[in-house]
Amino acid sequence: MAQRDYYEILGVARDAEQDAIKKAYRKLAMQYHPDKNPGNKEAEEKFKEAAGAYEILSDPQKRAQYDRFGHDAFRGGGGGGGYQDVEDIFANFGDIFGDFFGGGMGGGARQRRSRNESRRGSDLRYITEVTLKEVISGVERDIEFDTEKSCDDCKGTGAEKGSQPVTCTMCNGSGQVVRSQGFFAMASTCPQCQGQGTMIKNPCKSCKGKGRVGEHRKIRLNIPPGVDTGTRLRVAGEGEGGYNNGPTGDLYVEIRVKQHPHFERRGEDLFAELSVPYVQMLLGAEIEVPTVTGKAELEVTRGTHSGDNVKLPGEGLPSLRGNRRGDIYFRVNVQFPEKISKEEEKLLKEIAKLRNLKVSDEGGGFFGRKK
Repeated sequence: MAQRDYYEILGVARDAEQDAIKKAYRKLAMQYHPDKNPGNKEAEEKFKEAAGAYEILSDPQKRAQYDRFGHDAFRGGGGGGGYQDVEDIFANFGDIFGDFFGGGMGGGARQRRSRNESRRGSDLRYITEVTLKEVISGVERDIEFDTEKSCDDCKGTGAEKGSQPVTCTMCNGSGQVVRSQGFFAMASTCPQCQGQGTMIKNPCKSCKGKGRVGEHRKIRLNIPPGVDTGTRLRVAGEGEGGYNNGPTGDLYVEIRVKQHPHFERRGEDLFAELSVPYVQMLLGAEIEVPTVTGKAELEVTRGTHSGDNVKLPGEGLPSLRGNRRGDIYFRVNVQFPEKISKEEEKLLKEIAKLRNLKVSDEGGGFFGRKK
């Protein structure tokens, strides 16, 4: 299913100011907040969808990329909007929820994720290209990418061996501080612990207190026959490493099929142009034609017209969901010679005479000399 436009999701114009974008997101977040819609999966998905759109449009750099390239700007792990867990939304946009949920709706009252909390790593996207020939046979492809995982030395805590993170003294572990302004209570990210709820006195030397380290990964991917542009292959457990012994995310590989210089793809069938000498068009013939993987014999029946499609069965592309293989359709165009010999001209005039057709008496060139 096609991904919805972010501006459409938030219901704002493409030239909307940041205040309007933030206001629109607040309205949707209030409408679909999980605490207002307990057990409603549809509302939860809309809540995540709105957060993903706001993540992109609230960031000027990401918004500029989206305006130029659309969703393709964030494919292949490019930092696009998208949330699998509502808790990640509260973690990223706690300031916004604090403004209007305070402590009564659950947004501001929810604690941000602790450094010691175990959770799943994010899914990753990767784009790779294949040729039509590889679509027919399938291919094994080595792919490499960079991601993150928990630091092995500190086990993701960020603290040096023998020590542990301590509770933040400013927010008492909540990750947020609440300031009263008249009748209103405003919640914001704790400036001391950056919303983590804990602080590290002795940072791990390997990860410098982050609890995460970069990882370069190389895997062999089996791309099956029949894939098409947009096909997504899921490789379980090859995404971002989990947090504090949490499970690893998945890797989604998106396929792009390179354009072929001669063949156009339509599903499992291929289409191409083919020039056929006029004599073979009239009399019929078996002619050698190119395929994606080599050559084959194509039967052109007697009296085939220019512009007709002639089918070469079973030489198209395989189906991703079965054993069927498509066909190649050649759109044949009559081919006339640029020059003919005197003998050919004599024979053609004999044919014209048999059919009572008038032709030029001038010689040279094809059907007479040009004036």
